[in-house]
Amino acid sequence: MKRCSWVNLNNPLYVAYHDNEWGVPVHDDKKLFELLLLENFQAGLSWECVLNKREAFRCAFDNFNIDKIASYDENKISSLLKNKNIIRNRLKIKASIQNAKIFKQIQQEFGSFSSFIWSFSKDKVVIEEYTRRTTSPLSNKISKDLISRGMKFVGSTIIYSYLQAIGIINAHGRECDLCKKLN
Repeated sequence: MKRCSWVNLNNPLYVAYHDNEWGVPVHDDKKLFELLLLENFQAGLSWECVLNKREAFRCAFDNFNIDKIASYDENKISSLLKNKNIIRNRLKIKASIQNAKIFKQIQQEFGSFSSFIWSFSKDKVVIEEYTRRTTSPLSNKISKDLISRGMKFVGSTIIYSYLQAIGIINAHGRECDLCKKLN
């Protein structure tokens, strides 16, 4: 199978992520929250780095249980900062807690986070060929909305990557067999 040129073929986790997750539409709020939390930790790092630590994040962050994360206190933050298996960044950890609370508010307002996030593309997948671009008008708009609600680490670049991760933007390269399946 031919894959996008950015995939590290020597990393089975990365290959599986590309083949089975990246660009596949996600509507499940638990999965949407997991990917948002992981994207927050990607800021300034590579997605491969975060992906390699995904299972450690799953354990450290209570299986991405939004209710538990929204109620984390200083003791839990201290515990996370000591966990050598995850990215230990106090600002990102605190942002995850804040973002969990706001994610829940959005769920209450829109019925689900999925309804909220997919409304920006009118429930359609945006097909665009993979390039080195890191933002788009769509990611700018969503980023601005999330920041206005109080979320952290949701700049346009992070949101653009998130939109690719959750399948709102599907940007497989021309060389990729998955791109050919879409067109």
